[in-house]
Amino acid sequence: MGGQQIRFGRFQLNSAGGGLSRDGEPVSLGSRALEILCVLASAKGEMVSKDDIMAKVWPGRVVEDNNLQVHISALRKALDDGQGNGHVVTVPGRGYRLIGIDASIASHAARLDAAIVLDKPSIAVLPFQDMSDEPQHDRLNDGIVEDIITGLSRVQWLSVTARNSSFAYRARDVDVRQVGRELGVHYVLEGSVRRVGERVRITGQLIDATTGTHVWADNFDGRLEDVFDLQDRITASVISAVEPRLLQAEFERRSRKPATSAWDYLARGVASQWRWSPEANAEALLLFRAAIALDGNLASAYALASNCYTWAKSFGWLTNPAVEIAEGEQWARRALDLGREDGPTLGAAGFALAYLVGDIDVGSAAIDRALVLHPGNALALGVGGWIKVYQGDSEAALDRVERAIALSPVNALKFAWQSAGSYAHFFRGRDEDALSWAQQVLRERPGYLPAERMVVAASARLGRPVEAQMERLRRLDPALRVCNLKEQIPLQRAEDLAELSDALRRAGVPER
Repeated sequence: MGGQQIRFGRFQLNSAGGGLSRDGEPVSLGSRALEILCVLASAKGEMVSKDDIMAKVWPGRVVEDNNLQVHISALRKALDDGQGNGHVVTVPGRGYRLIGIDASIASHAARLDAAIVLDKPSIAVLPFQDMSDEPQHDRLNDGIVEDIITGLSRVQWLSVTARNSSFAYRARDVDVRQVGRELGVHYVLEGSVRRVGERVRITGQLIDATTGTHVWADNFDGRLEDVFDLQDRITASVISAVEPRLLQAEFERRSRKPATSAWDYLARGVASQWRWSPEANAEALLLFRAAIALDGNLASAYALASNCYTWAKSFGWLTNPAVEIAEGEQWARRALDLGREDGPTLGAAGFALAYLVGDIDVGSAAIDRALVLHPGNALALGVGGWIKVYQGDSEAALDRVERAIALSPVNALKFAWQSAGSYAHFFRGRDEDALSWAQQVLRERPGYLPAERMVVAASARLGRPVEAQMERLRRLDPALRVCNLKEQIPLQRAEDLAELSDALRRAGVPER
């Protein structure tokens, strides 16, 4: 393993994403416990207060003491060398110390940041610059930045620098590369606020702190009629725009180096998944399994693994449906157990349970929770559109789909959200819209079975020729029958199932 090594007793912590080992053998340790270990190691034997640990491991969040205690206990168990030696020492009423660090290593150690050790993508959000003619609106500016920090902190795969650290750069003219070095982050989000009368324009830009190059830039406008509503809307818009851009930047960054960490495998798996072929989907599943093998508590890896099966089902790639669907359900339930505070994980795993096994109640609750945590979560809104279709609430489905697309118009998953919209139109009797939306999906993603079925159903109900579309659907989904339609789309309203069944029956889909 390359990178800086921090040694204590029989253990070694690797700063290039290699994690923890004992006598050269990997030690299984959850991501939170590993982050705590990194924070303690960075102090080089000095005491670290509980508040400092919480600020670095759970930035922007209120965490109970017993939550920290659970992870400290797991860390102590992992660091048991079998000889009665303890490395994590409690300083009563104050904090913790890591003892036994090799002095020759520690004396040359640079700042050891938890995000770098874990090799998670990391970001600092700097105070936004006030560009108004009368710069007196720090409360609005700071409120927006604090909400962005809090929102990004809920993304499990991302490490966000605490407010106190990033706000130290207020009114300082510094190069973002210097900020990146000093805070140990890969990315910096900066911006400005300009107010003219009752109008406000927020400009944001995401910068790769290692190179100084721009990853993303945009602006958002609003009125000060309700400052808190404006603050919420701008925060949701910025987070929804930044998160997919960060993911894409991470795919590109990690593709240029060997995979050494769970996050490397996670990013490569998503890149494989988005090539949309059965071979690429199978490769993605292997990569997500590799991520789980390195970090068994990485909720997003389980959620993404479950999504391999949702994509396989929706494209007709399943080879042993009963076994594969059961495994997808297992991954999704594990993701929900681990990712209760992670919006993207809740959205992905909740949809997997709803679509794969028809557990609409659990899936709906997970997505609702994701939207409470982050109302602008485009992924949760998009797949949440499907949940509303299943529940028979077509207008709510369209509302969610349209909001998801507005927040993330170039998202790689937009085709799936649009397909949900086509079904919502169909069940509202808007067949032309249903057909148009489904055709748009297939122009981007041919072979996506939900859209293929909707083209056939809407065309039949409009009285248009469907022979060519039916022939294509038979090739793509030879097992489709009216009697097993609910296995393909778990509609809860009998009227909706009857409408879709009748249209497909009219097009020529066999009853049995």
